[in-house]
Amino acid sequence: MKLSRYLPILEWGREYRRETLVSDLMAAVIVTIMLIPQSLAYAMLAGLPPETGLYASMAPLVLYAIFGTGRTLAVGPVAVISLMTAVAVGRVADEGSMGYITAALTLAVLSGVILVAMGLFRLGFIANFLSHPVISGFITAAGLLIAAGQMRHILGTGAGGHTGVEIAASLVTTIGEANLWTLAVAIPALAFLAWARKGAADLLWRLGLPKFYANLIGRAAPLLAVAASIAAVKIFDLSAHGVATVGDIPAGLPPFTLPSVDPALISALIGPALLLSAVGFVESVSVAQTLAAKRRQRIDPDQELIGLGAANIGAGFSGGFPVTGGFARSVVNFDAGAATPAAGAFTAIGIGLASLFLTPWLADLPVAVLAATIIVAVLSLADFPIIRRTWRYSKSDGAAMTGTILATLLVGVEAGILTGVVLSIGLHLYKTSRPHTAIVGLVPGTEHFRNVDRHAVTLSPRLITLRVDESLYFPNARYLEDRVLELVAAQPEAKHFVLMCPAVNAIDASALESLEVINQRLKEGGLSFNLSEVKGPVMDRLKRSGFLNHLTGKVYLSQYEAFMELGG
Repeated sequence: MKLSRYLPILEWGREYRRETLVSDLMAAVIVTIMLIPQSLAYAMLAGLPPETGLYASMAPLVLYAIFGTGRTLAVGPVAVISLMTAVAVGRVADEGSMGYITAALTLAVLSGVILVAMGLFRLGFIANFLSHPVISGFITAAGLLIAAGQMRHILGTGAGGHTGVEIAASLVTTIGEANLWTLAVAIPALAFLAWARKGAADLLWRLGLPKFYANLIGRAAPLLAVAASIAAVKIFDLSAHGVATVGDIPAGLPPFTLPSVDPALISALIGPALLLSAVGFVESVSVAQTLAAKRRQRIDPDQELIGLGAANIGAGFSGGFPVTGGFARSVVNFDAGAATPAAGAFTAIGIGLASLFLTPWLADLPVAVLAATIIVAVLSLADFPIIRRTWRYSKSDGAAMTGTILATLLVGVEAGILTGVVLSIGLHLYKTSRPHTAIVGLVPGTEHFRNVDRHAVTLSPRLITLRVDESLYFPNARYLEDRVLELVAAQPEAKHFVLMCPAVNAIDASALESLEVINQRLKEGGLSFNLSEVKGPVMDRLKRSGFLNHLTGKVYLSQYEAFMELGG
């Protein structure tokens, strides 16, 4: 059992049956069809030769099948991670050079080592600092950034840039260089892929094709676009008219590659590797948990770190670049009936066969069609309605999301993530430094106490009861002192003060000192200081501190008990 904790394949492998094999093989065929154009496109997005996308779709899938816990998670190149790779590697090497490729696979290994280390030390909780609004904002902004960056391939111009402002300015200045032949290939491809994403399967189903085959053909739309565009290039000799193509792709299985051990390069990439690992893990584990819940299966986040880490290390040693679990691909894998991670291993075999036998046919693939594939894929990840919903629900989360989007678009992907994290933590500290508190009174005819501003309640002039709805720790300790003394000054006839603590889960050393100060100030003013509804773990720590020995009042099990004894 201890071994299967780190090798989940031993657990699901014992239950593997012929029916499971058939389901996994069928899912692998469908995902392979989807992954071939995607892997080429995401390699281009990362600034790498197209074959590296195929390489990154083989060894990582096999390793995740061995070490990962997501039964239907499809691991491989994804848009956001490819963009982050391009940004990180572009700072240390020139695109197209061997140094660029070496840096990319070194980044994959560094990311893999970080993920494995986090998994072994059970540090998956660190990724919780990337809140859902921050991740949603980042993915939305990154999707826009990626789509804008691919427009140069749609237009056939030499535009460039890394930020939204740079890309927009470059597109405007080079729009006059647009190649009409490239546009003639790209626009139909964009329109077809956008329509096929949702409309192809529905149309085929209405025409009488069984739903399974209708979905299969619909998901093969990118491959159909690839085949049609290659045929167009050959028939009309579009290369002679300036339509850029992928060019020769070496046939064969992934080579064995070694990451760089240059300290300067590692030092330059370690920061981006940490961010990339965190983003990749959060995106992947969210998808894995969502799909697992539908089948009442369980995901082990710490083991997921190890599985993703192994996949990235495998990518680095087989000529690839950083990978993670992809949303769209995983949903397709799930819907196609994948039962175990073996479906990923079978997909790797399918990609291997494509690398061996299909690459000669891909030389005439227009780069514009790969760009169209990327644009359609990433824009589907952009979630604009969530921005409005988040602002309506929580101003602080809305601010963190908006800050992430703006920083990503205007400064860059790494700045966007860091801005989101800093804003989230800063706003959380600000909110908890001013916790919600309420003066409470007895609801007539009950033993319940509620906020005087929301309910008609009974109060006692001898008693002040303040409920604090937050744990007490150093950012809010001084605020509590000021709030208590303010209330006491406003009710000079009061003889007792009760701090109602049902929502207080912890009291740190700073807050304990504040409670001691409050106790002393109230004593000097002729009031007793009392606590009510203190949770067991908090009470245990208060007993160990000696605070209760100096408390001028009592600790009451319930607020009703305190009110009846002190309010008369």
